[in-house]
Amino acid sequence: MMSCAAANGYLDWTDHQKLADRYIQAYRLDKDDRRARALQTFCQIYWLELLRHAGVDGDRLTKDQFVTANRLAVIDTSRLNVTEGGGHAIFDIIDADGDNEISEEEFARFLRDVWKIDAPEAMDLFTKMDTDRDGAIGRYEFIRIVREHFLTNDPDAPGSLFFGHV
Repeated sequence: MMSCAAANGYLDWTDHQKLADRYIQAYRLDKDDRRARALQTFCQIYWLELLRHAGVDGDRLTKDQFVTANRLAVIDTSRLNVTEGGGHAIFDIIDADGDNEISEEEFARFLRDVWKIDAPEAMDLFTKMDTDRDGAIGRYEFIRIVREHFLTNDPDAPGSLFFGHV
């Protein structure tokens, strides 16, 4: 669930908010939908944790400040568990039918509607994320992948491939 520095070289709340909006708009969620509210709340707290860990006086971060603050925020779970909170909020949106699994169809929709990717080879990632090979990505498989995204240095790990390498 990574954000990218804007064209001006800084990341601010509006850039971070766009990431949540991307999910909410792609899934056509009403602003009062509990999944939309959970993602919005998570993103707001996450942003405040990034600022706290960056130790900046303002409300924007350079790419280097973001990377450092992100790593510190993931390790410090005293106020927010980034991997758990964000992982569950995103999972609840992608799992559109609420069966506690992300099917191939749900994953394809996520790639198409959120990230605008419809290349068949992108579905190879589904196979890598389905670590128990049961044909679906369960909630805890997904949470492990989110954790891996934040904690691994392996650019080929499923978490790095799914969210991008920090």
